[in-house]
Amino acid sequence: MNANSGAILGTFLVYLAMMLFIGYWAWKRTSNSADYFLGGRTLGPWPAALSAGASDMSGWLLLGLPGYAFAAGFEAFWLAGGLLLGTWLNWLLLAKRLRVYSEVAGNSVTLPEFFTNRFRDTSKMLQMVSAFFILLFFLFYTSSGLVAGGKLFETVFGLDYTTAVVIGTLCIISYTLFGGFLAVSWTDLVQGLLMAAALLIVPIITMQSFSGDQSMMAMLESKNPHLLDPWTSSAGEPLTWITILSLVAWGFGYFGQPHILARFAGIRSKDDVPTARRIAVTWSGLSMAGAMLVGMAGLLYLNSTGTSLADGETIFMVLVNAIFHPVIAGVLLAAILAAIMSTADSQLLVSSSALAEDFYKSMINKDASSAQVMMMGRIAVIVIALVALFLAMDPDSSVLGLVSYAWAGFGAAFGPALLISMFWKRMNCLGALAGIIVGGVTVVAWKQLTGGLFDLYEIVPGIVFATISIVAVSLLTKAPSDEIVAEFDQVNDAVS
Repeated sequence: MNANSGAILGTFLVYLAMMLFIGYWAWKRTSNSADYFLGGRTLGPWPAALSAGASDMSGWLLLGLPGYAFAAGFEAFWLAGGLLLGTWLNWLLLAKRLRVYSEVAGNSVTLPEFFTNRFRDTSKMLQMVSAFFILLFFLFYTSSGLVAGGKLFETVFGLDYTTAVVIGTLCIISYTLFGGFLAVSWTDLVQGLLMAAALLIVPIITMQSFSGDQSMMAMLESKNPHLLDPWTSSAGEPLTWITILSLVAWGFGYFGQPHILARFAGIRSKDDVPTARRIAVTWSGLSMAGAMLVGMAGLLYLNSTGTSLADGETIFMVLVNAIFHPVIAGVLLAAILAAIMSTADSQLLVSSSALAEDFYKSMINKDASSAQVMMMGRIAVIVIALVALFLAMDPDSSVLGLVSYAWAGFGAAFGPALLISMFWKRMNCLGALAGIIVGGVTVVAWKQLTGGLFDLYEIVPGIVFATISIVAVSLLTKAPSDEIVAEFDQVNDAVS
């Protein structure tokens, strides 16, 4: 290992030590399963907002989105714009209502438990089906983080890809295992700030290093004017409505992401939501703008040096290694590790809660104590991480590709069901069950088809068919009981 790699490694180790300390601190404050999975509903607006953002954006913010902008230029604005709109609408429409409703509905800790309590599902089918889809799609989502970690350690330290993925997995497990929700949320606060700073600093310094008096826009126009046109591809071909809708539709996925929704349920009070919303939207806008600038600045930098890049998703790492002092590079590259860890830990926690609360306690050991459930959750973290590690072993995996599939799965399976359940009192248990199944199955089936309309991002038909199923089945079956309607009215009055 050379001196530069040694300095970067030293910075990484200091960063990991900080995260482990936060995990230990959270462990000392975790006494039961409600603390472990939801932090006792004590999050203030800053950790709630940045934890939601950091756990949302993941490694794709520093790898996938810069790589997309590197290849496609302003076409990436459709994706970023859809995500920013989705962030705002998610906080506006769901955050306050879910905070109140999850507590009123039996103090629900997990999303499957909320659906079960919201609709008084004594059969537990809603809980089982919801938990199944959470485990299915989170395996792919968590794998994307492990792939990103593998690319990081492989690019920076020249490690074998398999070794790199294993090291990243151990880092993530180490503090998720002990600290639970509080460890995840407070480390996300630190990681979110680091990610945003890195994404704003790197493109600015990169452009200053070689551009002289020319602006980035002028340089991009001279290289390829199509990169500055959001209505065409980098090759100058007009974007189809399917392409544009598929990119913007990423924003629709926010309503069904369990790891983001958990922050809404865990926030200290519904009165903290407006402040948290402003923080979250501002952070997301700055971070995504920085990510796109990284991709385009990287394209110009490589063009000026006459070098090429086989994997556009590594452009952030290439720029940092080439331009910055090893110590500074270590801090900036730790932002990638932060992005990966901030999402993978959240996904592991939600998946473990599905196994511990929704399968173990609900189906296997209904009399399980809080300590037993918490222990089962920690065991589940290890098991799920190992399965995700197996899926991540392909070095040709695309971070953005894996994320897009899982994002669509959650958005279609849970988004319509949760959103409609918050605003329509006529929705019933069978409608919710139909929507979750149809949404999830549509995404899985649509993903296998190609050509023509089937090139549309699978989240769109998933949401459309799920919504139709919820409305149709609810209207064709028995109306919810007076007790359920009264609870709905109670929540509506509390948030209005």
